[in-house]
Amino acid sequence: PNVVAPEGAVVFEEIRKLMEDEKLSESAIRAFKQAYEALVRGDDGMISEMSITPAEDLPTLADVKTEVADDKIQALLEKTVVMKLNGGLGTGMGLEKAKSLLTVKGSKTFLDLIASQVEWFAKNKGKVRQMFMNSFSTSADTKDALKAHKEIIAGDWEVVQNKVPKIDAATLRPAKLPSNPAKEWCPPGHGDLYPSLAGSGMLKKLLDAGVKYMFVSNSDNLGATLDMSLLNFFADSDKPFMMEVCERTPADNKGGHLAVRKQDGQLLLRESAQCPDADEEAFQDVTRHKYFNTNNLWIRLDKLQEVIDKHDGVVPLPMIKNSKTVDPGDGDSAKVFQLETAMGAAIESFAGAGAIVVGRERFAPVKTC
Repeated sequence: PNVVAPEGAVVFEEIRKLMEDEKLSESAIRAFKQAYEALVRGDDGMISEMSITPAEDLPTLADVKTEVADDKIQALLEKTVVMKLNGGLGTGMGLEKAKSLLTVKGSKTFLDLIASQVEWFAKNKGKVRQMFMNSFSTSADTKDALKAHKEIIAGDWEVVQNKVPKIDAATLRPAKLPSNPAKEWCPPGHGDLYPSLAGSGMLKKLLDAGVKYMFVSNSDNLGATLDMSLLNFFADSDKPFMMEVCERTPADNKGGHLAVRKQDGQLLLRESAQCPDADEEAFQDVTRHKYFNTNNLWIRLDKLQEVIDKHDGVVPLPMIKNSKTVDPGDGDSAKVFQLETAMGAAIESFAGAGAIVVGRERFAPVKTC
């Protein structure tokens, strides 16, 4: 690529204008700037085996299972919000709508089951805030599908994921497709949770309402229910961030794993794209690197605000570079990079973050139908 760093700053001003014209927030623009600068620098985000040690001696859900007193449950629930990531379309399964509108049990969809979990919880434990992170493609469908569950969509029930420009692989400038300008944009990955919360004002709103704990999971993972033992443990631990992890089996050897950075003992995630070829064997050794991220995350919102304030308005996240064509349906159209981030990678930006080992019953996503 022929953009050098000083010129990269000039190109980014062009990108900034495009994003401002689309009414994207300053938080979204700064987050994309971080990813774009990594691309221009040629930063591949590699994490060598020499720089990490395996994550060990993690607590397990079985260790922390406990009966939480009713008054403590109420006090915790008042400070908690449950966030479901709901930006994905069910295209791979023949559905041009939100993936969560696929039927999974009789005539019930993921959304129906999530809503009934919330209703059961309200009846048996206490009322808890439920939110969804939708994308431009899923927001209207989701609202429509939740009409029957008025209490969920009564207040602030959603944040909408941002969109980012595709980058021309040859010039590192914003990609152009005059015949269909909508295809010049793509979703930024679920690492966009953080700029979406900050840029929409929702993070401030939740903090002002006294909300301290956010439990985040994928909407197609019905195993990721609000577990009071986990919430209680997270609150008592005073940790800023906690990731639920499962033990890897040989079937999981290609997927990312949790590790500890030697330099400072900080937990981090290493994805397959961040593993140098020479370390592939260690990466795939599930007896060495034993744990993978379920994408069930517990986040202290006050600490999230601190991280954002400390890093000039962004959560530092490694950039994931996907090579595509500007028109996904036309393999001969211009080659582009789609820059994404993953929300779990934020574990390395929260000093003192933790992880807890859970059973597979808390990780039951649906990938194909």
